[in-house]
Amino acid sequence: MPAWVARVGTPDGAVTTRTYEAADERAVRAEVSKHGGRVFSIRLAGESGGLLRPAAVLGAGLPSRRRRSVKLEEFLVFNQELVALLKAGLPIVSGLEILLERQQNPAFKRILSDVKEQLVSGVALSDAFLSHGETFPRLYATSLKAGERSGEVEKVLRRYLAYQKMIGAVRRKVVSALVYPTVLTALSVGLIVILMTYVIPRFTEFYSGFGGDMPLLTRVVVGTATFLKGNLAVVAVTTAALVALFLRWKATPAGRRSLDGLLLRIPLVGKTLHQFALSQFARALATLVGAGTPLVSALEISSGSVSNRRVAEAVEAVVPKVREGAELWRSLEATGQFTSLAVEMVKVGEATGALEEMLTNVAEFYDESIEAMLQRLINLIEPVILVVMGGVIATILLSVYLPMFTIIQNIK
Repeated sequence: MPAWVARVGTPDGAVTTRTYEAADERAVRAEVSKHGGRVFSIRLAGESGGLLRPAAVLGAGLPSRRRRSVKLEEFLVFNQELVALLKAGLPIVSGLEILLERQQNPAFKRILSDVKEQLVSGVALSDAFLSHGETFPRLYATSLKAGERSGEVEKVLRRYLAYQKMIGAVRRKVVSALVYPTVLTALSVGLIVILMTYVIPRFTEFYSGFGGDMPLLTRVVVGTATFLKGNLAVVAVTTAALVALFLRWKATPAGRRSLDGLLLRIPLVGKTLHQFALSQFARALATLVGAGTPLVSALEISSGSVSNRRVAEAVEAVVPKVREGAELWRSLEATGQFTSLAVEMVKVGEATGALEEMLTNVAEFYDESIEAMLQRLINLIEPVILVVMGGVIATILLSVYLPMFTIIQNIK
């Protein structure tokens, strides 16, 4: 009879690893249940790689492109509804069953069904979600694990929702601030394309009937317009290929790291992105610390929530220092990434035991700074776009009308 190694929860609340001899996995589970315990994970004795994670079995067969199939908005709505059901006193499994029936997204429904199956088999909620790490952020599963330890899953979910809402609010401010400059640029580029591919060729035909040499500026613009009109397909394909190559390069670790470093060096834009990354880190760390996650683990996970890789690498350097016993504020100060005020807030938080509150204050401090810098950025970008695009359009129009003066002079 084969031997099985199982991670078991005992009736008195302890978790231990035991070996059983049984015909199959079901027999092991039945034996454990008979004595009032539950199985968290199980594997055949002698299998390498430690205990088999539940997802290796229960997660099999699920589609590989799940991250794209579950939108952040859907995930947040699910959590809001789950919080409401838990507050009403429903068990987690019952709450998941209700939300499963209401779920419209087939991919999300399959994932939630798998999570529910894992819960029924004795797997912790945090482990069930962690098994779908390609779909759900690690920060979420870790927060849940801390909530399970403290018995405050509902409170932890509320804190996570608050974190996502604040990050989303900052991101929306950034996007909305860039809408007008983007639209203005797109309209200007569209106007330039129309002038170069439609208007300029018409005027060229008109002027060619008068003979004589056109001014240098007109010849340059007409030559450019003729090239664009005659090779529009080539230009479009080349542009699309360059964009595709850029996106592919950007998706590589080296490409993303290089691009993030380049963005940080852009005046004003770099500072805004830098402070947004620090706000992400501070808010994620506050969420995990508030949930009861050990500081070292919280730092490791929080660094992964930072969108800019250069900033994330600097923050990751804090982890070994804190693990060795260094104070958090000193480690953050050594990175050179945080302002003296932010470091001082963390120092006070460590000294008074109010680290979560102070980290939240740090995030809010950066959020306010981001908002102010965004306004400055918009005030700077708008006139620059107007001047540059206006100059280009004025040059094109001038090239159109210059030959008229030459023709008039010849007539006189």
